[in-house]
Amino acid sequence: MAASLSRSLGLGLVLSLIIVWFSACDAQVPGFRSIDCGGNNQYTDELGLNWEPDTQFPFGQSANISIPTETRKQYTTLRYFPADTSKYCYPLNVTTRTRYLLRATFLYGNFDNSNVFPKFDLSIDASHWSNVVIYDMSTVVSKEVVFLASSSVVSVCVSNALTGQPFISTLELRQLNGSLYYTDFETKSFLSLSARINFGALSEEPVRYPDDSYDRIWQSDTIKKANFLVDVAPGTTNISTTEPIDISSGAEKPPQKVMQTAVVGMNGTLSYRLNLPGFPGFGWAFSYFSEIEELGPSDTRKFKLVIQGLPDVNKPTVNVLENAAGMYRVYEPGYYNISLPFTFPFKFRKTNDSTKGPILNALEIYKYLPINSGSSDASSIDLLASRYSYASWAQEGGDPCLPIPRSWVRCTDDLQPSISSIVLSGRNLTGNIPEEITKLPRLVEIWLDGNNLTGTIPDFSGCPELRIIHLENNQLTGGIPSSLSSSPNLQELYLQNNMLSGVVPRSLLNKNKIFNYSGNVYLRKERNTKKDFIIIICSMIGVAFILAAISCSCFLSHKRFKFFSKEDDVTKVPPPPPPQKLQTSSFDEFASVTAHRYSFSELERATSNFEKNIGSGGFGVVYYGKTKDEKEIAVKVLTNESAQGRKQFSNEVSLLSRIHHRNLVSFLGYCPQEGKNMLVYEFMHNGTLKEHLHGLAAKENPLSWLRRLEIAEDSARGIEYLHTGCTPTIIHRDIKTSNILLDKNMRAKVADFGLSKLVADETYASTIVRGTVGYLDPDYYTNQQLTEKSDVYSFGVILFELLSGQPPLCGARLGEKYKHVKDWAKFHYETGDIRAIIDPSLEENYRDIQSIWKIAETAVRCTNIYSTERPTMSEVLQEIQDAIALEQAPVSGAVAIPVFSDDTSEYPDLR
Repeated sequence: MAASLSRSLGLGLVLSLIIVWFSACDAQVPGFRSIDCGGNNQYTDELGLNWEPDTQFPFGQSANISIPTETRKQYTTLRYFPADTSKYCYPLNVTTRTRYLLRATFLYGNFDNSNVFPKFDLSIDASHWSNVVIYDMSTVVSKEVVFLASSSVVSVCVSNALTGQPFISTLELRQLNGSLYYTDFETKSFLSLSARINFGALSEEPVRYPDDSYDRIWQSDTIKKANFLVDVAPGTTNISTTEPIDISSGAEKPPQKVMQTAVVGMNGTLSYRLNLPGFPGFGWAFSYFSEIEELGPSDTRKFKLVIQGLPDVNKPTVNVLENAAGMYRVYEPGYYNISLPFTFPFKFRKTNDSTKGPILNALEIYKYLPINSGSSDASSIDLLASRYSYASWAQEGGDPCLPIPRSWVRCTDDLQPSISSIVLSGRNLTGNIPEEITKLPRLVEIWLDGNNLTGTIPDFSGCPELRIIHLENNQLTGGIPSSLSSSPNLQELYLQNNMLSGVVPRSLLNKNKIFNYSGNVYLRKERNTKKDFIIIICSMIGVAFILAAISCSCFLSHKRFKFFSKEDDVTKVPPPPPPQKLQTSSFDEFASVTAHRYSFSELERATSNFEKNIGSGGFGVVYYGKTKDEKEIAVKVLTNESAQGRKQFSNEVSLLSRIHHRNLVSFLGYCPQEGKNMLVYEFMHNGTLKEHLHGLAAKENPLSWLRRLEIAEDSARGIEYLHTGCTPTIIHRDIKTSNILLDKNMRAKVADFGLSKLVADETYASTIVRGTVGYLDPDYYTNQQLTEKSDVYSFGVILFELLSGQPPLCGARLGEKYKHVKDWAKFHYETGDIRAIIDPSLEENYRDIQSIWKIAETAVRCTNIYSTERPTMSEVLQEIQDAIALEQAPVSGAVAIPVFSDDTSEYPDLR
């Protein structure tokens, strides 16, 4: 989106053949383009929109689907792509410096007969647009953005399938006029649609073209969709009119049909709550008002917007009749930049001097998505591809490197990546070697072997980092350029089986380089007989000198041996000490500073000969005990006597001896008994969190929602201390409900540090992944990259357990569709059905459902598949504390906080 003009022209050349077919069909509306992905012919739909097929698109396969409830022709077909590491892009020609609405839709319909709901990424050029998550076979998923075109082509790409195969049903491009959705940030950000609602709608059918001349889709507020609009205040009434509405006074031009309906708060309040996909974050939010109800001479309608938790910006009261300058006219107060949460509760409340309740006709909310400037070599790569526009590899659109590289290039890991490798072996390339390749300063490898390239080898001095060149098996002529001789990093050069001629530069024959030039009958190696003669003479002299030195050394050694032959004259060097056997007490000196070393007999007496078993697991058995001074203890007897088991024992003793926190189980001591190493802890009277969520205790005395939040807070504090309060940082590696213990006051403490790692003790990469199935971080499992975010993932699973009362692996309970609680919970969270997640044992035992939404949102963020996108434990702790504040807040007494305004002078900067 933010590429240079040269890149735009280059990409236009690359994709010229594809763009022709996008322009072949005259759209009924200027600036409109509607593409039926997987379709076979052109047609006009019931709305009067012309659709064109994508039959000339070179990638993917088309599929037909049939859903009885779906009658629109564009949703009877789709195009799907392999679930591989490539991206597949639709190039759309646009007019530079023009604003567009772009919509992509996806209807799964079980096209692959696998019943595997796909999840994949959607991007625009180099910028991530959205994650496409399919959770229903017959529901259309729609993604929509508003963007300012900065080049002549925009590429819409699907890639990176997490499950199933990427696919697309339709692409719709709508040109907007110069004023719609203008922001000061449009060169840096897209606007991604989160909500566009028609209040007081007369039916569930959306309003769109031709009623909206820009084909925006206004969803009806009567849709029966979970959490679409809930918490509707009593007395909310629909009103409508047939009078025409003057929309000329509004910059965003909402359609008349939308403005002819509204809701009114007859009891003085309008309140709603809806989900905002993509949030939390900064966004563009506007409301649309029109006075469509005849007011009496003494009637007034004044109201303010109330959003709990947002600061009061002291904006004026809304008076639609005055603000819009009359009846049946549009008034559009809003913010160009405002921070909003995912769960957005809002309220319009009439002022004390108003006789009429608040009115609301429509609402639009977008989130700002940052535009990635793309790779630095994009223009060169696009020009290179334009030379071979007939080839499918050259028609791969989008940025060469982002969000993932094209199939034939590799890129650096920089924020603005560069091309590091070009792999075009055996691609039937003809003509000269493209000069664009010689202008890539970060290029390391070139693979152009097995083609039909002709001409001479170009000067590669513009690629100072070049290490590997493969030009073999072509038809190259001429000599080997001298620039290759001075290339500072060149290590491998393959030129065999060409038609090269001339003399091989002697510097390329360095024995440290791989240089193959066989099969070039006219290429010869230069011989320098004078220099060769000098080399031979010098070599003979060198050999003679070495032989003389060896003889001298032997003579001196013999004399020295005789000189030191008397035993009392020999200087004796003591032999190295024998290797010491690792004893279990090797850490005693350190541990004894803070931990007591118990004898076996002491623990035997304390536990009454290990009589009372209070827990067991893969580590061994835990026994209840009481010391002579009546202190209750828990004795963990480790049964794993392997090297790994002894290592875990030693690890836990050394770690627990140095860390102290009220939310970590207190370590009292240890007993390094041969065959039965033991650890001694404080006794936790109420057992494990697992027992209270999934065991007998959960049935007899289920935890209240506030108690669960307090347990989450305590646990998060303990883990945060390990991550931020210890030097070096400690990664627990086995966070789970059975390792969270509850004391007599039901306060939580984190336990079991046998698998924990000091960050400074090892690199982040580990070939041995350790943890518990169900809690194990998939990013850690896949990449062996251990970070603090692995603990965050495990804690996110615990948050889902606290919400739902379900164990991590819950396929038997929730059906075969979901094997993990996070997948099941995320589905209901993202579809807005939060009540389906809540543990039935809570039985409405919570005061504010917003606290449940906040924890669900935090759990979703914690269990993000990408560790870099998860929050820190400090952030998680803050979210839990906010949820507790919501749950403990008084029910009444909300403060009116107006935040929308048509005054743009005080808008905060985008951040």
